[in-house]
Amino acid sequence: MDEAGVKLAGWQFWIDRGGTFTDIVGRAPDGELHTHKLLSENPEAYEDAALQGIRDLLGVGGNEAIPEAGIDAVKMGTTVATNALLERKGDRTLLVVTEGFRDQLRIAYQARPRLFDREITLPEMLYERVEEVTERVDAKNEILVPLDLDGLRPRLEAAFDDGIRSIAIVLMHGYRVPDHEVRIAQLAREIGFTQVSTSHETSPMIKFVGRGDTTVADAYLSPILRRYIDRIAATLGGVNLQFMQSNGGLKGASLFQGKDAILSGPAGGIVGAVRTAEQAGFDKVITFDMGGTSTDVAHYENSYERVFETVVAGVRMQAPMLLIHTVAAGGGSLCQFDGARFRVGPESAGANPGPACYRRGGPLAVTDCNVMLGKLQPEFFQPVFGQNQDEPLDADAVRARFTEMAAEVESSTGISRSPEELADGFLRIAVENMANAIKKISVQRGYDVTDYALQCFGGAGGQHACLIADVLGMNTVLVHPFAGVLSAYGMGLADVRALRERTIEAPLSDGLVPRLVAELDELAAVAEAEVEAQGIGDDRMETRRYVHLRYDGSDTALEVPYGPVDEMVEAYQTAYRSRFGFIMPGKGVIAATISVEAIGLTFDVEAGTHVAASDSFMPLATVDAYMGGAPVTAPVYRRESIPAGGTVDGPALITEATATTIIEPGWQAEMTKIGNLVLR
Repeated sequence: MDEAGVKLAGWQFWIDRGGTFTDIVGRAPDGELHTHKLLSENPEAYEDAALQGIRDLLGVGGNEAIPEAGIDAVKMGTTVATNALLERKGDRTLLVVTEGFRDQLRIAYQARPRLFDREITLPEMLYERVEEVTERVDAKNEILVPLDLDGLRPRLEAAFDDGIRSIAIVLMHGYRVPDHEVRIAQLAREIGFTQVSTSHETSPMIKFVGRGDTTVADAYLSPILRRYIDRIAATLGGVNLQFMQSNGGLKGASLFQGKDAILSGPAGGIVGAVRTAEQAGFDKVITFDMGGTSTDVAHYENSYERVFETVVAGVRMQAPMLLIHTVAAGGGSLCQFDGARFRVGPESAGANPGPACYRRGGPLAVTDCNVMLGKLQPEFFQPVFGQNQDEPLDADAVRARFTEMAAEVESSTGISRSPEELADGFLRIAVENMANAIKKISVQRGYDVTDYALQCFGGAGGQHACLIADVLGMNTVLVHPFAGVLSAYGMGLADVRALRERTIEAPLSDGLVPRLVAELDELAAVAEAEVEAQGIGDDRMETRRYVHLRYDGSDTALEVPYGPVDEMVEAYQTAYRSRFGFIMPGKGVIAATISVEAIGLTFDVEAGTHVAASDSFMPLATVDAYMGGAPVTAPVYRRESIPAGGTVDGPALITEATATTIIEPGWQAEMTKIGNLVLR
């Protein structure tokens, strides 16, 4: 497997740092792939999980330097920016806005997220203080009020003296006439601000609130992301370090910004799921990534679905992102009884202390339910727990905790439930939560999920795949050989991508075509230059041009490939009918936005032939479990022992180094010739 046409001579590491586990796929110089999984937080054992994983695969001790000469590239997805946004732990930020608009981002659109709530709790703003600047440009690109830098300077100096080092500059119509923002940015850098984010560079799009929120988020998150990148880069030396962007493409560490990092980890999973599903012959896929903290789901049919404006943790982001829906239901989601009802999540046990079975005194979580039901067997699960990271899951602690809860339930309600019944009930709640997330991105948007394959991955995905498919009426589940670390695998399969957008807001007609061509070419030149700067030659690059259309008077723009006007209108109406069920003939069509995507092609998926590791296709053991609401006896198989064409009927457990797949009663798993498990 070559990259950019050059034979690789050293290791490559593809890393997904999640909320609970950090997954690593290492590609050795001989092409062999090695997988590794560590707790994301284990302060007693190591400082950083990603670096520790690289050390482990290279066999380098904690006090030894990592040999950078033997590493070709490190490709990472990280939750550093996401966690900082969720927990509001970014850098102190100053917002500079046009005079009279200091409260505009706080006021926003006055949308009520929950219509009937009488007490509305607004999310905490990311900026610490606001300074207004005397200036004004109108929508016709005319300067109405000149910029007063002299009046702004002392206030910027005061903020700097108070310790603020990040500044976000958002001016009215700044995306059209950026001169005032450029001059304020120059002043801020002269004063000494180390992070300067301007709206015309960060999000050159119409809509002040979305553009402003995105610029503030970039200023707020970029410094903490930069410190993390610098720490990784300092340890790795001159190694080629790339990070996954929210749009599904890789970007060099020096170019990586806060606004690009919100979905950095989940995006790798989508890329990995799509590329491996296509290899297996599935072009219509629902991706289901269940980790320790949350579950991410997405829809794919021949192309990635992206959104250009979305809300993340109460912040409006105008940046291209893969359309991913996240629900707070993972292996670490807490299972609680509040005296009247059972609840799963949204709180998570995380990696520290983790679920009760992790031997850190943690609370009961979804993973504990599977241990209680016998679906996770400690003797077939990696022994990475305890003080020395060499002990198995603690099933005794789980049974004791569920027995205590059963007594509490009987005391509070008078209803007697066995520990297994409690665990099964909690599991069904978690499954419904995850199935509802899939409905949001499929059924509620007009897609019939029964025509799709469920591409299941993540450390906990295979444990729930059959249950999820049953709830949704899906008939096919795909489990890749690297399903347990597919997000990390996706980092290696991803291409280098650069996206650029620009607001047009003009009626679509033949007379608009020259302007569209000129501005698309301008954006393409910028995007292609960014990809070329990361070592991608012209022979490995392709550029795609899009126009985002909407009906005149409507607010929803849909993306279509650029082409003749009649073809773009036809493609728009087809997409509109699919989404909303009708079209509006005779209604004017507006070209709202244009976008360009430059793609630097890197790796192709390798399709090796699956060969069973053993001559005999026999179960390792037979265990007692609880499936389908009743006790069952289930055989346990090693995945690598199942030959191509071999089938396993449920109930059964299939174990491997990084995951466990549960075959529920009524399901059958078949091993394909390239090593995929297909469940039907």
